[in-house]
This record gives sequence, C-alpha cells and structure tokens, in this order.
Amino acid sequence: MPSSVKVANIQEALSRRQFSSVTMWNRLEGRPRTTSFDRALRAEVRDALWMITKQWQMGEIRGSDAGSPVFAKLQIDTTRLTKYQPDALATQLFEYDVPLEAKVERRPLPFLLGGRAVSLDIRLLMGRYWLNLIAGLANNYANAFITAPAYAIVAPDPKQKREADQCAHPEVWQVFSALAGRAMDGGALYLYLKADPAHHAYDGIAVNAADQPAIDDLASRFLAWFDRQFYQPPPTGDDAWVPANLEYQFSASAPVPAGEKVYVADEYYQGRLDWYSLDVDGSHASLPVVPGSDVTSLPPITVQSMIPKPVSFAGMPNTRWWSFEDKKTNFGDINASTTDLAKLLFIEFALVYANDWFVIPYTLPSGAIATIRGFVVTNVFGERLWIQSADQGSDANWQRWSMFTVNVRGKQGAQADTSLLLLPTVPKIHESPATEEILLVRDEVADMVWGIEKTIPLPTGDAKPGLEAARQTLAFFQNQLAATLGGGPPPPPVPPAAPIRYEVMSSVPENWIPFIPVHVPGNNRTIQLQRAALPRILDGDPNPPVKVQPRTVLLREGLDQTPAQTYFIHQEEVSRAGARLTQAFQRTRWTDGSVFTWLRVRKQTGRGEGSSGLAFDQLVDVPFKSPPKA
Repeated sequence: MPSSVKVANIQEALSRRQFSSVTMWNRLEGRPRTTSFDRALRAEVRDALWMITKQWQMGEIRGSDAGSPVFAKLQIDTTRLTKYQPDALATQLFEYDVPLEAKVERRPLPFLLGGRAVSLDIRLLMGRYWLNLIAGLANNYANAFITAPAYAIVAPDPKQKREADQCAHPEVWQVFSALAGRAMDGGALYLYLKADPAHHAYDGIAVNAADQPAIDDLASRFLAWFDRQFYQPPPTGDDAWVPANLEYQFSASAPVPAGEKVYVADEYYQGRLDWYSLDVDGSHASLPVVPGSDVTSLPPITVQSMIPKPVSFAGMPNTRWWSFEDKKTNFGDINASTTDLAKLLFIEFALVYANDWFVIPYTLPSGAIATIRGFVVTNVFGERLWIQSADQGSDANWQRWSMFTVNVRGKQGAQADTSLLLLPTVPKIHESPATEEILLVRDEVADMVWGIEKTIPLPTGDAKPGLEAARQTLAFFQNQLAATLGGGPPPPPVPPAAPIRYEVMSSVPENWIPFIPVHVPGNNRTIQLQRAALPRILDGDPNPPVKVQPRTVLLREGLDQTPAQTYFIHQEEVSRAGARLTQAFQRTRWTDGSVFTWLRVRKQTGRGEGSSGLAFDQLVDVPFKSPPKA
C-alpha cells in the first residue's frame, strides 16, 4: 500500500472530503470511558506539575493568532408574506392579526348532524347571551324566545326512532328533559340569522314594533360576539382541511425582486406549525393576483453596522479551566443514552463549542423572509472577512450543513434557499380533551379499512366512548322493537337439530365504519378507500335493516350535504400502522392580547393493524347442552 496519495486538486478534494486526514480537524477530543461525567467535571487538583500539564492540555499555554470579531456590517433583504391560499380555494391577503395556526386549522363548529341538533353546551351559552342582551329592553321578551318553536328545547320522545341519539343515552335524555321549556337554543337563532341577511330575530314572535330596530341592533351584536368567541371558516369556503388526504393544505407567497416566492404546505397534520411545515415551490411562479399583495409595509433595506457579542447562556462553561461556574446548571446530572442524539449534540455544544459562536442582533417582524446579501466581519487585527452561508449549494446535497432552511421542490438542480422564514405563529396553545377520536386500521383478513369511532360527541357537547354509545344505541332500537311487536320478549329459538348452524354474517360493533377499496374512476390500477355502511340487524325485526351511519363529524364527510356525497380517502393515507385522528378545541392569545378559540384536527400514527372478526357464510358450532337429568 503506498504511503502517499497523489491528489490532482487538493482544494476540491478537501471540500468534498474525499480522503481522510488528521489535518481536516482542529480539535482532538477524548473518548469517555464511562457514561458519567461527574468526576470529569469536578476539576480535581493534584500537584503543581499536574496543574501545569492540565493547563497545557486545555490549550492555555499555547498561543494563537486568531482574532476575535469586533465589527460587522450586514445587509439583509427582507420581504413579507402577503398572499394566502387554503387548498385550491380563492387566494386572499395574508392576515397578521390572526395566528397562522388558527387561520389554517380552523374547522366549522358542528351544530347539526343528520338534521339533529348537537353541541347543546354552546347553544345554551349563546341562548344565555341573547337573553342578557334583550333584558335591557323596555318589554320583557325572554319567555317569548324560550317558548318560541324555532328556539325552544324540546323534551326527547323515546317512542321516536329519530331521537335515538338523545334517548339511547341516559345522561343526554336527562339534560334535554331538564332544560325543555326552561332555556333557549341560541344556536338555532344564530343559524337562522346567518342563513339570510333578511331574517330577523323576532320573526314568528310577537314583538312591539317600536322594539324591532333595537332587536335588530342586538342581533348584529350577537352575531359579532359569537364570531369573536369561536374562530370559524366563513360559509363561502375557507377551509384548508382536505378530507381525502386527512391533512391541511395551503400556500403562501411573498413579493421578491425577481417576481414572487411561493411556499407550499401540502402535508400539514402534526398540530405544530412552523417553518419546517412549508417548502419553496419552484414550479409555481406566483399565486393568483390579489389587490394590495405587492405592499409589504417593511422599511427600506439598509446596510447596518453592529458589534458581535459572544454567545452566552445560563450555566455556560467558562473559557478558562480554573474559572468555576455556579451550580444552577449541573451538566454532570444529564443522563444521555447512545440514541439521544439531540441531547448529546446539546451537551457537546455547551461543553466544547459554545465559546466559538458570536451573535449580532437583528429584529424581524412576524411573517418576514430574510436573506443575507452581504456580511463582512472585521477582527481585532483589522482583517476584513467575507462570510458566506454554510448551507449554500445544491438543495439536493444531503451532506451540506443546514439549519432553519426550507426545502426547495419542483425545480431540478435548484440551489438551496438560505433565507429565514419567520411565520406569525404562537409558542403555546391550550388544547381541550378530544371531542372526537378515530382510529383508521387495516384489516387484512377482511381486505378493508375500518374507521373505529373511539370517542364520539354527544348531543350535549360531551364526549363518550364510541363502543359504549354503540351498545346503548343498539339496545335502544332492540327495546323499541320489542315494544312495537307487543312488549314481550322474542320467542325462544327452535332447538337445533344439528351441532352446527349456518351464519350469513358475523356482527361488528356499530362504531366500526367500513372503508372498502374501489378503483379510481378511469383507472384500473389505482385504488382508493370508499366509505361504506353495515346493516343494523335487530333480532325479530320484520323490516329490512337500515344502514349504520357514523356519529363523528370527521367520518360523516358528505353525509349532511344535499344531496349526500360519497366520501373517499386516498389509500396511501392509511398505512399498515394505521392513523389516529382527533378533533379538539384550541385556545391561544395573540400579540395584541386577543383570544382565539378554534376547532382543530390532528393526525398521528396508529398502533398497527386490527381485526374486526367480520366473516360471511360460515358454519358455526352450536353450544352443546347436556340433556336434563331424570
């Protein structure tokens, strides 16, 4: 083996790291023999020779001609997001008085499911607020609105099949019966006023003509109040949620000297929105034109001169070995395994590289996109150094060092986008317990996907386990059938004459909604998942079985439209691991102090495949019963 290697271009070989070389590195770091750093951080003292050796080891005796930065000149080109487009809907101006999470994630509040009133807790809140508004009128109209047929809360009737959503669950039945004739349904008033601007709150109610203008003003205040309380998409359509993909999709753009920079987020479902959720789309030159989108309201670009400052943080080790830090941060108490890469990188930065970094302040507004055009640093020796970005080069080069940069797609061989995107998002969001929880699991035996409603919303607004609600609903219909047929129990089955019996289909809980694979129209290879329905089979029912419908908003997609629409899910969205969907209320506070509350959907990875036990055309063993003893 030759002792030397001929290199044609040493600069290119070093930049590509084609050959291993000790001279490539400026540090020699020891490898710890134990997983504990306690003794290494004690800085134990021995004799004088040991102390001099330790100083030599830490580099305190060796001189260095490296110069510290003392002066910096910086020019940053800044622009700002000015357009926003949810999914493939109309493009609009980017809003900065609303958190971006709320703008993207908001979902309409469910007031009706299958034509039945739900979200009673919110309806009561709205009713109380309306009654407080009209309390200041000269005439008392509270009882008129409470008893009005359009806004009244009616007690459930257990004899009606369509009221099974209320009568099948005792807690729901009790609440509706207790509130009947005593409270007002404010949600019905809200929906009536929103349906047509010509509607009035006093329609169908005997109201003094002199009070009608005042009630119209109060109705406007009522609508504005509720729209402030819950941030929802408008009825015209501004929803970024794509049901077929089980994720949010949106685009945003900012004006640049070369035209427009377009950012795309077509796979956002994690629940934490930040710069890494978006990609630069090189295939789109711009979004549709919106008046006023060329104005960023940013100050003109200037060259700024600043003094660099060394990076510092609480518990940072001092640069000299014999300078002891306080005990507020105990690095010796950090336990990191070999798989805790983030923790190991943090410890390495804090203990080894922290004093090599300098910082210069630069203030950016939310929604800004900053690109460094020029950066010159002057050190203590008067040398001026031109600083280039560490992650420049091809965006496809995965070996380049990169942090806080957005991927570029849709353009072959595109250069890396080294700009910094600062989205107008919030650091903390309060989340309510899930109102809906759905597990999408693959059943390879039945060759289908099941949407398991693990948690469903009750008409009162509370949540209930889906399996328990399904059992109560089935028991309600079975008891109602028994009462219809005469009130007595069904006749006993005929004693079997054989040890086996034929079973057409096994039963599945009603909270298991089937999704069957079907071909995409016009394609014989591509498969998608279509929502189907299982029959509700009641013992002794002479009528044909009815279809079991989902009780969650997420799985009822298209059912409440006129006419009802079929719901499809792309097959690749449900992997072998499955998926978990949750819908819950979110609440946060914006920079101006305003509070935003919205309904959000989040998707997570499931827990693997499942089996429903669904089978057709089976021979089932009949339980053996020993003959009675004589």
